[in-house]
Amino acid sequence: MVEFSAIEKDEWVLTPEGTEIAKLGSHEARVFDAIPEGSEGISISDLAAKLGPSAKIGQGKAFQNKWVSKQGDKLVRMVPSITDTTKIQILEIQKNKTHEDPSVLKDLKRRKLIDKVKVLSYSAKKGVNFSTVIEKQETDLTVEMLQSGSWKTEKFKEYNFDAAGLPTKGGYLHPLLKVREEFQQIFFDMGFEEMPTYHYVDSSFWNFDALFIPQQHPARDLQDTFFIKDPAKAEELPECYKAVQKIHESGGFGSIGYRHKWSYEEAQKLVLRTHTTAVTGYVLYHLAQKLKPNPFKPIKMFSIDRVFRNESVDATHLAEFHQVEGIIADKDINLGSLISFMDTFFGKMGIKNLQFKPTYNPYTEPSMEIFSWHEGFGKWVEIGNSGLFRPELLRPLGVDPGVRVMGFGLSLERPTMIKYGIDNIRALVGHKVDLNMVERNPMCRLEKESSSRAFQHDFVED
Repeated sequence: MVEFSAIEKDEWVLTPEGTEIAKLGSHEARVFDAIPEGSEGISISDLAAKLGPSAKIGQGKAFQNKWVSKQGDKLVRMVPSITDTTKIQILEIQKNKTHEDPSVLKDLKRRKLIDKVKVLSYSAKKGVNFSTVIEKQETDLTVEMLQSGSWKTEKFKEYNFDAAGLPTKGGYLHPLLKVREEFQQIFFDMGFEEMPTYHYVDSSFWNFDALFIPQQHPARDLQDTFFIKDPAKAEELPECYKAVQKIHESGGFGSIGYRHKWSYEEAQKLVLRTHTTAVTGYVLYHLAQKLKPNPFKPIKMFSIDRVFRNESVDATHLAEFHQVEGIIADKDINLGSLISFMDTFFGKMGIKNLQFKPTYNPYTEPSMEIFSWHEGFGKWVEIGNSGLFRPELLRPLGVDPGVRVMGFGLSLERPTMIKYGIDNIRALVGHKVDLNMVERNPMCRLEKESSSRAFQHDFVED
């Protein structure tokens, strides 16, 4: 409809000093005009008082033009009249935005009386499709156009292949995944390997029996554990079940066991795993089988994954949540080693003020709850659980005598809720999650220590 072209040209404009000269005359002309006619002249001090800064600036040029001379301490005229060439040049540039003599432009530019600027303008004219009415062009080919045949006469807007288009929306990591990645990096920095935790359904054998949890334990009730209906049982148990059965029924390795009849069918029942320690027992068993012919090597492994409990849902509990778990297997470790490691591990998250409280776990002895001082709550808050795995767990799985395994665990939801200021777990996991919250929350950066301390064993008496 309209054709236009850009016109770019250079123009000379007056500086503030050049504008002053266009109005009052050049500094040298003002000096000449201030000197009286005849031989009376004017003293330099009187000239400065009369003209101000122009007196000093104009004297040199007036001397150069031989308009004035100095006689004693006075300045006198040498010619009856002058032509203020500088003012004339300035006025011409002010009018025409340039001057025919390049040397004049160069001189005035040097004296900072003019400056060059670029001026952009446009030339516009009617195009071949000029119209006083704007007709909206179609942007989409619709079903109605195809059915009516109107597409043949419609005017379509040309497709702009250079347009950037709308930004593509990508996926966003859930806050739990952001904190999970931070924990992963801490473990990797400390030389841990990740355990395979890809199956949520496990047999009661790995979830309970192999961990020296008795078959009469309350955790194995329907009120606490989700049992699978179909299929209801594992096809078969690993060969180590015989050693596990013996330790439950009659004990061993300094233990008297639980002195009850152990049921193979009870161990076959499938459940949604209630803790990631089920995976830990499975991994320890297979590592023991794999390493049997070879000398023992220290092991450091971790897992972060989902577990399931048949619990009532409230602001701090769900029927499913995540556990962070780690184990270290070595021959010369003890409770002091575990405390030292906990100090290093939590220190990497900026948690340095720890206390440990004795507790009971079926599969660890001694066992400790881990507490940290919470400045906001003004009290000690439990942040994890830990302990040394019992021989009743390790030896039936084939772990070498003399090898000890220390383990620890904590939830993933609690540090995530604290980090992102979420006070209801149902706003973090489940159908009530706000997707905008997932999108707008920043990356997780735990307040780690500035320097990474290597884990060292603390050999202290038990």
